[in-house]
Amino acid sequence: MPIYKMVKAQNSQIYRWLKNNRELEFYIKNQLDRASLSSMLNLAEGSSRFSNKDRRNFLVISRGSIFECASVLEFLEEENELPNGFYSELNQGYEEASKTIYYMIKRLDEK
Repeated sequence: MPIYKMVKAQNSQIYRWLKNNRELEFYIKNQLDRASLSSMLNLAEGSSRFSNKDRRNFLVISRGSIFECASVLEFLEEENELPNGFYSELNQGYEEASKTIYYMIKRLDEK
């Protein structure tokens, strides 16, 4: 599942950055960490479901978590809290993941 690998790679980048960041407020770190992990875990759980309705539900939740990550990162970028290029790199990945998951949801809707 290429989308899972893509989201997992994004999650790994976020995890490593948060683990090494001592200055960021706990509540922001916690929110971003949870949303990032949620995007990956909901993809995994959705792939284990047998009904298209269940799969679709987990894809929607995963995509929502991706939007949440992108929003937090946009805020942190505006506050100059991110290393140079980090936002652009991650945002591009989130945009691609979001489009891919959207396409997957639409395909399930057609069935």
